[in-house]
Amino acid sequence: MASEGDLLSTEIVNRGIEASGPNAGSQTFSVRVRRRLPDFLQSVNLKYVKLGYHYLINHGIYLATIPVLVLVFSAEVGSLSREELWRKLWEEARYDLATVLGFFGLFVFTLSVYFMSRPRSIYLVDFACYRPHDDHKVSKKEFIELARKSGKFDEANLEFQKRILESSGIGDETYVPKSVIMSTENCATMKEGRAEASTVMFGALDELFQKTGIRPKDIGVLVVNCSIFNPTPSLSAMIINHYKMRGNILSYNLGGMGCSAGIIAVDLARDMLQSNPNNCAVVVSAEMVGYNWYQGQEKSMLIPNCFFRMGCSAVLLSNRRRDHRRAKYHLEHVVRTHKGADDRSLRSVYQEEDEQRFKGIRVSKDLLEIGGDALKTNITTLGPLVLPFSEQLLFFATLVWRHLFGGKQADGLNPSSSSAAASKKPYIPDYKLAFEHFCVHAASKRVLDELQRNLELSEKNMEASRMTLQRFGNTSSSSIWYELAYLEAKEKVRKGDRVWQLAFGSGFKCNSVVWRSMRRIRKPTRNNPWLD
Repeated sequence: MASEGDLLSTEIVNRGIEASGPNAGSQTFSVRVRRRLPDFLQSVNLKYVKLGYHYLINHGIYLATIPVLVLVFSAEVGSLSREELWRKLWEEARYDLATVLGFFGLFVFTLSVYFMSRPRSIYLVDFACYRPHDDHKVSKKEFIELARKSGKFDEANLEFQKRILESSGIGDETYVPKSVIMSTENCATMKEGRAEASTVMFGALDELFQKTGIRPKDIGVLVVNCSIFNPTPSLSAMIINHYKMRGNILSYNLGGMGCSAGIIAVDLARDMLQSNPNNCAVVVSAEMVGYNWYQGQEKSMLIPNCFFRMGCSAVLLSNRRRDHRRAKYHLEHVVRTHKGADDRSLRSVYQEEDEQRFKGIRVSKDLLEIGGDALKTNITTLGPLVLPFSEQLLFFATLVWRHLFGGKQADGLNPSSSSAAASKKPYIPDYKLAFEHFCVHAASKRVLDELQRNLELSEKNMEASRMTLQRFGNTSSSSIWYELAYLEAKEKVRKGDRVWQLAFGSGFKCNSVVWRSMRRIRKPTRNNPWLD
């Protein structure tokens, strides 16, 4: 972990003209101290690299033996003319027919085992993102006014929420539930939670079924993830009942897994499709904002109120060969990282009750540091799977060099010299060589800023994430799908492009999924939240 001083940044804030007191009429300023994301690329741990390289080692036998066999075969056959080769094969086959038949049978058996043991291809046929009606739309100014009219917050907490909103990166057209907008009573009830769940989930699924033309009864696997709201019967049961799905559907409901649960749901659906051939799976990702609306006075528990907004996504996955032609993307990799064994990570985003018995989510001041450590682990494991071989070689060589000799060289240098700094700095892989598009969970402006700085991404790479945060706010696990919808609406995705979806959430977890585009994605004419 980085030292405390390395994780702090300062900025001077203009607080305007003092209204009263001895300094009335004069400009006042304050110094704000913030925690920032640790520079995780400066502290890559060798053991996490081994996880990714383990995949390559498992397939290394093919890389090592195939060229040798090709070379030997070429040397043997290259010395013979075409007529001599055919004559030799005919003579050996004529006098040793049993050997030829045995060899042919072994070849067919090996080929059959190979194709039967290969993982089934998983296709993303299409997806939909729910866009709430305009009567749910609330600007930042209206948000503060609604909070003031509710009578639940004092002036200090209202000012705190106002400062959070101004620096959040959220725009003036995000959506909140009607129960939050219109009610001065407790909106965190089961009734309001079910009403919001029905609105967003059925809205996204209706769009998905309309876009794909698939019938609800054709769905074999259903995975729903919602972190906070987990009623009985479950959300997946609500969907099955609403659409009258078949009785043998494999349904799963993931709860309490935070903003990265959407990728976990995709991973679970992939596993189910691998063991159930010729099938389709639907993944629904949502969060119920009203049910988690905090009404107390704890500032660390007011932060989610300022960021989280309404949203839901529905994704159709398939392993059917006939869906190959119409599918948009092919699933390449899923990498999951869980830091729950560490107590600080477990409590970094923690649901509990305050002293007044109001339920909410407490956000730790160490969240950026903890998130940076999880992200470091995840991208280090992902790197060997996706980076070009040249980048892998440079990265691995410099990492081993630093691991073996970096400390000794640094000891003999002046720490203040540039050469000493260079000896401590590892080679930073260029992830822009591995992916054409980036969909980073739109948590907050500060998180996106730090990720962009650490991964050395351009404004173009971060455009989808920043626009999603500005237009829809933090929609939790569905945000990465709003970002992909943005890329499609801008006609940025072409055939063969690789898309990296990166999300992180409570636990603490950081997960990645990589897709490869199977065709050029044209601008949609309907059922896209970005059409305006």
